[in-house]
Amino acid sequence: MSKSTIWFEVEEHESISECLERMKAEGYAAVGRKEEPLFQEIGGQPVPIRQIVKFKGVKLKE
Repeated sequence: MSKSTIWFEVEEHESISECLERMKAEGYAAVGRKEEPLFQEIGGQPVPIRQIVKFKGVKLKE
């Protein structure tokens, strides 16, 4: 049995639209989105290096 809700993360070399297409191909629809910064410590200071984007997917009924 598959999950009815799952989080999909936009991969580092993937566009948002590619992630949404991947979700659709797996039978999920986006119903939520969240973003969080990814930091790396450089010279003793946290520096943001990229934004992590995740979509909440709900299984489409067949």
